[in-house]
Amino acid sequence: MVPSRPGLVHQLDPATQRSEGDVNRSDRRTEWQASALDERTQRLLAEDSKYFLHQSLSSPCLNALESCEGIYVTDVQGRRYMDFHGNNVHQVGFGHPDVVAAVRRQLDELSFCTRRYTNQVAVDLARKLTEITPGNLNKVLFCPGGSEAIGIALKLARIATGRHKTISMWDSFHGASLDAISIGGEAIFRAGVGPLLPGTEHAPPPDEYRCLWDCGTRGGCDLKCSNYIEYMLEKETDVAAVIAEPCRATPYIPKPEYWQRIRKACDRHGTLLIFDEIWQGLGRTGRWFSCEHFDVVPDILVTGKGLGGGIMPLAALVAREELDIAGDRALGHYTHEKSPVACAAALATIEVIEREGLLEHAARLGEYALDRLRELARRHELIGDVRGIGLTLGVELVKNRKTRERATDQAEQVMYRALDKGLSFKLTMGNILLLTPPLIITLDELDYAIDVIDRCLYEVAA
Repeated sequence: MVPSRPGLVHQLDPATQRSEGDVNRSDRRTEWQASALDERTQRLLAEDSKYFLHQSLSSPCLNALESCEGIYVTDVQGRRYMDFHGNNVHQVGFGHPDVVAAVRRQLDELSFCTRRYTNQVAVDLARKLTEITPGNLNKVLFCPGGSEAIGIALKLARIATGRHKTISMWDSFHGASLDAISIGGEAIFRAGVGPLLPGTEHAPPPDEYRCLWDCGTRGGCDLKCSNYIEYMLEKETDVAAVIAEPCRATPYIPKPEYWQRIRKACDRHGTLLIFDEIWQGLGRTGRWFSCEHFDVVPDILVTGKGLGGGIMPLAALVAREELDIAGDRALGHYTHEKSPVACAAALATIEVIEREGLLEHAARLGEYALDRLRELARRHELIGDVRGIGLTLGVELVKNRKTRERATDQAEQVMYRALDKGLSFKLTMGNILLLTPPLIITLDELDYAIDVIDRCLYEVAA
């Protein structure tokens, strides 16, 4: 038995825990749970806490759910919440009848595909992904989750280039496995876990609102960050891949020239460009994949989360055919690599997005939501910035618009007050309200959610 040695445990500064969401050990959470949860829920949470290992952001949990449908989740007390978080698996909402029907049919026909065999639904999904991804991305691998897909991409980049180094962004998230946190940039995952992968270099992410270079103006700051990436490529000379989310989850959307410059720099230096579209892909930004907004095609694109229709775990890597060079290696080789049930859910999800016009719907409602949130910013001093693309929206709260000091406590207050009014969303970087509703949301539902945020901001300011 390993003795407990708490003196050697790396304790994180609470501020560094807030990059990926609200902290589950905060005083605000304790206060909300004491006032909002009944005895039955408290008992269930206590049982959860007893049996699950504790980890920041996850367990102990906030609340307990009983059901989910459409844009709503319902807790065990019967309260419904609009889910503007959903771990970004809910592009077509929860329990979409077409996805559920596809899963049921597949369970009756072929519930599992043993390794070394293929099946029609897996082939159909691979073909469909090559049709909806941009450019010449036409070779696919499936795996159960995004972290695994990132691992496959890293291995393929090493094999293709004969190099092992990567350039990724500080504050980025690419998954929770050891290889994914090595290229990720969040202390809550990286700090105190010992040696990470070698050669994982990091660059500052583009963010004109919180510019590292203190440019002081908008309109050109992104390009300074892209120049720094090229500077790193020139100095390192042996980088296998630049890997990044096309749009940061804060959310921050760089100018097209940012990625266009990096694409050209990668080509000059023999470096692959890998885009992590695990949470942004499949329509969230108003196009199938967010990189389409920048007219840039990566060498490898990774997607997941919503691919399983909010029901099944599934991720995919899509690469250009020239990278099909590792036939003598095992890049993924996962037990559920070609899960027919997960592939059936994914095909049904893509069909729903196409049939219901959800790409256009997300783009249209996203523009409307941005206009409404900007109007809120004119009335609420707490709002320092509003940004977004499609139905990926962010409201950054600050104590002072000149100093831009993060209003972390106020953001938590807004979040918990919104829960009381039936709206659930995630905080990121401690002070940003990250709003990612299902793409099936109606205009009336979106208006109601923004009205809730408006009321909560007034209450917190008062």
